[in-house]
Amino acid sequence: MKAEDLKIIEESIRVIPDFPKPGISFKDITTLLNNAKAYSTLINHLVDRYKSYNLDYVAGIDARGFIFGAALASHLGIGFVPIRKKGKLPYTTVSQKYSLEYGFDEIEVHIDAFEKSDKSRAKVLLIDDLLATGGTAAAAAKLIDMTGAECVEACFVMELSFLEGAKKLDVPVYSVIKG
Repeated sequence: MKAEDLKIIEESIRVIPDFPKPGISFKDITTLLNNAKAYSTLINHLVDRYKSYNLDYVAGIDARGFIFGAALASHLGIGFVPIRKKGKLPYTTVSQKYSLEYGFDEIEVHIDAFEKSDKSRAKVLLIDDLLATGGTAAAAAKLIDMTGAECVEACFVMELSFLEGAKKLDVPVYSVIKG
């Protein structure tokens, strides 16, 4: 990525100190989304990166991964698959639990979300806005595998490297911004 493109994206993300609690610097992507130049710069970069991957699907994690994943899938001419919080999908699903600071949560995907007509393993890119501790992303990558598809990479707009979330994933990780 060109330095000037990265700067456009980085400068479009608002940082809100002490939200949601003291000591946290919240990275607000709403200012990236409402900045047409920054958003298109990001999507164009991701299209350039992934156009040669021969992907079958992009899977986005509920809910901000939908915003980036659906746009990217559309530009690549492939399908988009939502990975949702438990209880939000209407058809037969597979689910995966993951740990939180205090307890557990669960995500799911339709069991037939990544089917291919030739019965080969579908190649899937996983995408979300932020990689922090990695629990949700690791669970999502496992879900993709559970359906018989292959998660070829996990992509994030931002990564909080100091939390070492990438170490929880068994797939390559690409982050546009590392902090």
